[in-house]
Amino acid sequence: MPQIGKLTVSPQGFGAMGLSHSYGRAEDAHSIETLHRAIDLGITFFDTATGYGKGHNEQLLGSAIGARRDPLVIASKFIHRPDGPDGAVVQPREAVEASLERLGVDHIDLYYLHRVDKEIPIEESVGALGRLVEEGKIGAVGVSEASAEQIRRAHAAFPLTALQSEYSLWTRDVEVEILPTVRELGIGFVAYSPLGRGFLAGAEVSDANDVRRQHPRFQPEAIAANAARREAIEQVAERLGASNAQIALAWLLSKGVVPIPGTRHIHHLKANWAANEIELDAATLAELEAVYVRGSTVGTRYPADRLAQVPPEPVAA
Repeated sequence: MPQIGKLTVSPQGFGAMGLSHSYGRAEDAHSIETLHRAIDLGITFFDTATGYGKGHNEQLLGSAIGARRDPLVIASKFIHRPDGPDGAVVQPREAVEASLERLGVDHIDLYYLHRVDKEIPIEESVGALGRLVEEGKIGAVGVSEASAEQIRRAHAAFPLTALQSEYSLWTRDVEVEILPTVRELGIGFVAYSPLGRGFLAGAEVSDANDVRRQHPRFQPEAIAANAARREAIEQVAERLGASNAQIALAWLLSKGVVPIPGTRHIHHLKANWAANEIELDAATLAELEAVYVRGSTVGTRYPADRLAQVPPEPVAA
């Protein structure tokens, strides 16, 4: 089983965000059924955040795990200013206490700083989380979407267990500085949006409340350009008798990271999990990477007003 720092987790985790945030809200009963099936399959690593559905996602996950808590690794995240850059500051202790209550647990295994605040030094945020580790409220500290320089500063303040950032075939920016940095420091890497927010798997954006409609990569011109390159995944999938999603996940698993795909559908959940059994040979990995050259995806991964919250994308290599 993979290790994220001192935490032993399943090869893939489950990203719960889409059950109550971003893609239109799902029915809670169906979501709980999906989460139960994930546990039955062998998934032990579940990821949520205070900002997903304004706390609903943590409540939902807490309701689902119930008495099955013990074997699971639960991760959540907080942001200092959930109401925007001019909003009131939420302190780590306040955030953790609220998360514990919503999840209905006595400790959270991994707790991240979701986004680095522009005015609060990352050392201050991580140091405060470190004190909560010492009190037993959380088991380990992580940061999300931090630069290599910020990761080093945070790790010096309190040893980080995990770095969570976007990583997939069409988002390979982290390979330049961030992956080498976390590997040097012994920090685990958790990959969110491993299927490119569903695009690499062939998902269509149809729900009017789907936030992907705001993303540059999901505008008509970008979709047309990026879909042409998706054919490379389709060709490999057909050759190996697999799905697009399975090939995209198998590629990511070959990088020694832990992806956290999310889904509302049990048949997608089972198919994603089956990617653990697919091993791509060196020639196939090179074939995919030759098409998905780092930095070549059309459209930025976030709208302009959110780009300042994440490390800058490197130019195409």
